[in-house]
Amino acid sequence: MSSFGERMTRIGLAMAGKKSPWGDPDSADGSEPGGAAPSATGGKDADAPDGPAGEKPQEPKQPNGPRNPWLPPSSGEGRRSASIEDIFRARTGRGRPGGGDGGGGKGPTLPRLPQRPDGKSWLPIGIALVAAVWLGASMVHRISPQEKGVVTTFGKYSRMLDPGMALTLPWPIQSVATQDVTSIRRESIPEGDGEKLMLTGDQNLVDLSYLVRWNIKNLKLYSFQLADPDQTVREVAEAAMRQSIAEVTLNDAMGAGRASIEQSARDRMQKVLDAYRSGILIQGVDIKKVDPPAKVVDAFKEVLAAQQDAQSDVNRAQAWAQQTTARAQGDATAFDKVYEQYKLAPEVTRRRMYYETMERVLSQTDKVIVETPGVTPYLPLPQLMQQPKPAPTEGR
Repeated sequence: MSSFGERMTRIGLAMAGKKSPWGDPDSADGSEPGGAAPSATGGKDADAPDGPAGEKPQEPKQPNGPRNPWLPPSSGEGRRSASIEDIFRARTGRGRPGGGDGGGGKGPTLPRLPQRPDGKSWLPIGIALVAAVWLGASMVHRISPQEKGVVTTFGKYSRMLDPGMALTLPWPIQSVATQDVTSIRRESIPEGDGEKLMLTGDQNLVDLSYLVRWNIKNLKLYSFQLADPDQTVREVAEAAMRQSIAEVTLNDAMGAGRASIEQSARDRMQKVLDAYRSGILIQGVDIKKVDPPAKVVDAFKEVLAAQQDAQSDVNRAQAWAQQTTARAQGDATAFDKVYEQYKLAPEVTRRRMYYETMERVLSQTDKVIVETPGVTPYLPLPQLMQQPKPAPTEGR
């Protein structure tokens, strides 16, 4: 493009001195009388001799003829040989910032900021305010009573911040990360209504769900030792619970053994987390439910019902045995007392025992005692006594 422009410039210089085809020599192109056009370098012919010393050059006249189509509107310049670069700059308005190629064309201008009463710009004050706000936000920190802060200098641990107001260097030199260290956090395993099957010591499967309660014991270790503390707590809790369940039977897991399982799982979790230097304190483990797997729940219920029936039969048998044993022990004690009295007076005791025995036997049979002489010794008196009496006749 530049070589083509140089060729156009040489053509313009060669045509210098000829009559301008664009108008009168006295027109806006500023040419000399006789048709000589000014050169592109000095405003006159390059071969023309300089004028007399001290003589001022003639000023161009006001435009009064046809406009040069190669120049922008209202340019006020004389005719010159235009290069392709000049043409494109004039048409696109990229000659200089905010306008065309030095002509009258106007381009987009940037908005100007308002000025202060003394004529100075508000920009320095605005920059100072932004810097002050940034420094205040990144240097002054308020730590809540239940929180603590970790200060890092270029990403490396520096110190701890206790609750209250604290000052640090601005970001990015120092940064502060706060954590709640007093509130109890809860992890429910499994999440939602999922199924978590575990194997008991007697080779039975149970669907177990439980809750882990924990909080932060050491914020420095919690922040830098573990990549994902929450996920670590969940994985350690599952491993500890599986190990604790594997040590008990199904009946213990579903019955009175829950408390020991919870304590065992808690102790195991704390031991592993301390070995990891996690800075986490396990507050407790709570078992929410222990159920058989959903696919065998019906069969499990039948087995459980049969076990309960068997246990009921065993309990009834044990109760009857206890009653029989107590009755035998009472009879033996009574016999011992009678024997002691018999040894003191055998004849009297024998007679008394005879009378008591006959009284007990005769009291349980139907009998009729007849003492009057002349009465038939055999009469069906018991059958007569059992016959119903006639009902009383009405009207008598």
